[in-house]
Amino acid sequence: MKRYLIFEKARTLLEAMDYEPAERLRLSELMQLFAELPVPPDPIGLYPDYAALKDKFLRAVESGSGDVLEEAFLNLYCHVHGHEAPYLPEERLVVDKTEGYWCHAGGLSPILKAPDYIEPHFVSGEFGAGNGLQTLLIQILKPHKKTVMIEISSQMVECGKQLQYWLGIPSSRVEWIVSDVTAVPPEDMDFIYLYRPVKPTGRGREFYRQFSAHLARSKRKAVIFSIADCLGPFLPRRFKSFYFDGHLTCYRG
Repeated sequence: MKRYLIFEKARTLLEAMDYEPAERLRLSELMQLFAELPVPPDPIGLYPDYAALKDKFLRAVESGSGDVLEEAFLNLYCHVHGHEAPYLPEERLVVDKTEGYWCHAGGLSPILKAPDYIEPHFVSGEFGAGNGLQTLLIQILKPHKKTVMIEISSQMVECGKQLQYWLGIPSSRVEWIVSDVTAVPPEDMDFIYLYRPVKPTGRGREFYRQFSAHLARSKRKAVIFSIADCLGPFLPRRFKSFYFDGHLTCYRG
């Protein structure tokens, strides 16, 4: 199928769906991108069903149904995102000790909304990035100075670097940090994304306290996208929530 046909057909089918016009365009762009990309590099076998799911997605473009198209694309996207991260034994010990959560596949909502709140000079950061697909796609939709990826699974970071190459994102735009999220402060970040990286108990509760203390000292007016939000109760008063859909909570300093 020709390039313009995929984009235009997707945009038309999605008109009946509950998307803002700008988000519908971005989703159509992502569908076009995934339609054109080859099989992703897969050094540790994370994407065994990619070919079958992509074929189903391409057939859904011809289905005439926005619901069918959306579901098929979500299945392909979640497969590439990765449902579980491979951890080395020592990495698992740290995750358990810090009240961390295992890897979860985040949805499309933050990817489609984030470009409205990112400027070209921004530094963004993701805490508990997995293979980084979400914020890599944000870099595609809204290129900006740099994205900092913090992830304790060294294997997922290697997969993420391969995805970055697959997506054609310059090396200068992404910094990968293999680390426990509790060891990296949110310094010099203008946009922050986190999907409940640790539980708000024990060591995890201290993470949110320290995280918020760093934000309180920062002179940057950071925008925060928090999935399954645990950060909100700890944030300085100058941070106000401006969006909530039951899953994603957004704050602005």
